[in-house]
Amino acid sequence: MPLGLYISVPFCRTKCSYCNFASDVFSRSVHQTYINRVCDSIEGAANVAEQIGGQFERSVDSVFLGGGTPTVLDISQLGRLFVTIGSTFEMRPNAEVTVECAPGTVTSSVIEAFQRCGVNRVSLGVQSFVDREAASVGRLHNCATVMDDISRLRAAGITDINVDLIAGLPHQTAESWSSSVEHAVACGVPHVSVYMLEVDEDSRLGRELIAGGTRYHAHFVPDEDMVAGFYEEACERLNRAGIRQYEISNFCRKGSESRHNLKYWTRQPYFGFGVDAHSMLVAKEDEMESIRFSTADSLEKYVAGSALNVDPVPWQAALEETLFLGLRLNRGVDLVSVERKFGKAAIKEVAEAIDERTKDGLLEKRENTIRLTSRGRLLSNEVFARFIGIAEKLV
Repeated sequence: MPLGLYISVPFCRTKCSYCNFASDVFSRSVHQTYINRVCDSIEGAANVAEQIGGQFERSVDSVFLGGGTPTVLDISQLGRLFVTIGSTFEMRPNAEVTVECAPGTVTSSVIEAFQRCGVNRVSLGVQSFVDREAASVGRLHNCATVMDDISRLRAAGITDINVDLIAGLPHQTAESWSSSVEHAVACGVPHVSVYMLEVDEDSRLGRELIAGGTRYHAHFVPDEDMVAGFYEEACERLNRAGIRQYEISNFCRKGSESRHNLKYWTRQPYFGFGVDAHSMLVAKEDEMESIRFSTADSLEKYVAGSALNVDPVPWQAALEETLFLGLRLNRGVDLVSVERKFGKAAIKEVAEAIDERTKDGLLEKRENTIRLTSRGRLLSNEVFARFIGIAEKLV
């Protein structure tokens, strides 16, 4: 089975207040040191797989450069990443190659570099088409910038474009949210991702919300019920426009699903490089189903060569992952496939949890497939939590 590759680029022009990722603003002098380290890691991938007991496949059918903002790198640094990937792995002819971009960083030289490197998909971190909302969280673009980026990417032949939206930003109202969703539809992109604002200790805005403060416009963040309503409106409006929901946060026109992200949800092997990059490979030995591993979550530790965090996945845990990752997809989980891989005992173990969540109206079962209901997608964490620990008796 071909690999997916993920390259983390933790550099930004500015740190958005809602961001809880391992990214930040660094001096450009750090960029080259980081690229050197990442390229060394890519070239050593086969050795890493051997050391941790994972199966290694050189064939690759998806590459995703995320961050951070990969387009803050110099063109030569972007090029070196792709040259190193091409010399280490065997890229399939129809591979999906995605780069995340902050609107306003997609210059003509960047687009030319994309064409040379085989980039055929771009994900734009729009978050909001309403200028006031974007500015309130530290975004440096406006709506006109986004539309110009989309136009120039299309002119260059890169038409597979995603835009990210966040429900729950400061100053967001029912009217402004509706405007953002309408812009996402009207601009004609084939893929839209809709996320609800995460409130946790890992972002400045999250910490301020938890503390009940007013910095970062925290007192203008809509409440949870409003945010849930925004999400439901986006689901309805996007589906009606032919941008169909296929995963909790992802919507697309026919045939434009993110092939790379589907690897995560269907548990296909992928290899990550860079700060806080996560990987999963099929295990060589039958005692374990797969091997998950990740890099250090700080730039300093990663560049210093900090050891990988390795987490072997036993068959019990693999069953649980198959259920709660697969349920993220609108198509749900095929229980026949689950039984084929994990045995009849697995179905017996999960039957009670399925029945409970079906009675709660969070799951629906049709023939041999289970999937989240519309309400279940809003309360997905409750559903997923029910499947944790259910397979402890399996061997």
